[in-house]
Amino acid sequence: MGWFWADSTPSAATAAATAPHPLPRSDAIPPPGCPMHKPSSSLKARLPEAASTPAGACPYVPPDVPTPASEPSKSSVFSKLNPLNNMPMHLSQKRAEGQTVALPVERETSTIPKGDGGLWEYPSPQQMYNAMLRKGYTDTPQDAVESMVAVHNFLNEGAWAEIVEWERRFSRGLAHGWAQCRRGEEGSLASAMLGPHWGDREIEEPKLVRFTGRPGELTPKAQMLQLLSRAYPKKFESEPPFDRHDWYVKRCNKEGICKEVRYVIDYYSGPPEPTGEPVFYLDVRPAVDTPSAAVERLMRWGGDVWWRASGGSARENK
Repeated sequence: MGWFWADSTPSAATAAATAPHPLPRSDAIPPPGCPMHKPSSSLKARLPEAASTPAGACPYVPPDVPTPASEPSKSSVFSKLNPLNNMPMHLSQKRAEGQTVALPVERETSTIPKGDGGLWEYPSPQQMYNAMLRKGYTDTPQDAVESMVAVHNFLNEGAWAEIVEWERRFSRGLAHGWAQCRRGEEGSLASAMLGPHWGDREIEEPKLVRFTGRPGELTPKAQMLQLLSRAYPKKFESEPPFDRHDWYVKRCNKEGICKEVRYVIDYYSGPPEPTGEPVFYLDVRPAVDTPSAAVERLMRWGGDVWWRASGGSARENK
């Protein structure tokens, strides 16, 4: 889930009871073989701290890649990875051995800005299939790969729209953020439904610098929801998220001073629509790495609770 790839050349619950943002419906259903449903129990490799990652590079490391400590030789698999995305330097667009279904090789460009000013690109269905075979997912139905890519792209675009909404509120500071949050989600003029378009001409648009997939690690909030679902199953019953990402976003203020903000994203599957269409939920929020990030989350949650509890919508209707 969420495989952004760099350019082909180096140049460039209730779902959960409180996973608040259901995405629009999609007829693309991730098949059982999709990696986002199978957190790997194998070794999770990471780039060493001293490694140089170019701006806009994807730091996601497939969990089957050995660490430099386990294979220090320069001829190791690790040394053959593209530093832009930690995937093989030249992943083929050719058919895999035994492949019987022709898969498209065209890659879709996302709406998500990279740190170097370009846009992230998604893998083609053929690249996705080759990557899954390399990671050992040999039972993936070939005719389902295009749907898998569509789901991945769809969820990533939704996640970015949510992040942009957080940035609309807080890139100008906490005072501006409270002005947006005190009227709750319903009363706020800013809304994630505006999509990823960044309309503020005075502030540089946020950019996704890098991200890390962590499917086997529940966030503290997801852990708490699972505990509540066991204690109060009728009220909080929900499945754990099927994936988790940490996205690192470049945030700039009006003075042009920029910093990096980490966002955590939990991906949930909700009950299907009566028509059978699948439903997905995203729970996107800043990670509590700093006091200001904690205040941002408190403002948005508290503003919405106050607005609804105090009858804000009824007051405005009068």
